[in-house]
Amino acid sequence: MALFGNAHTVDPAQAQQDFARLLGAGEQVHAAFLLIRDTILFTDRRLILVDKQGITGKKVEYHSVPYRSITHFAVETAGTFDLDAELKIWISGSSVPIEKTFTKGVDIYEVQAILTQFVAK
Repeated sequence: MALFGNAHTVDPAQAQQDFARLLGAGEQVHAAFLLIRDTILFTDRRLILVDKQGITGKKVEYHSVPYRSITHFAVETAGTFDLDAELKIWISGSSVPIEKTFTKGVDIYEVQAILTQFVAK
């Protein structure tokens, strides 16, 4: 399903190793998702969006969103004919949400629980 642009689950321990240079001292990856070449990391401190750009993907943008900056979020579950689940996150100071699409195989309730755990602190 990654070929269609939908995210799928990545082992958090593997993501911890792959993105160790991005993480602060003691920061832990709790969940990770891969979207073709891009990655979404949920750590104990922030949300990290890894956006590989260009044909080769050598240019990479790392977008770090502290959980305290998230004003609200929404999830939309997959349906019978719509096989995608969607996540929308609103950041303070922006009226346009960050939108990500997940395959039906991803437990969108788990994604919501992770956000709730960290945003509601």
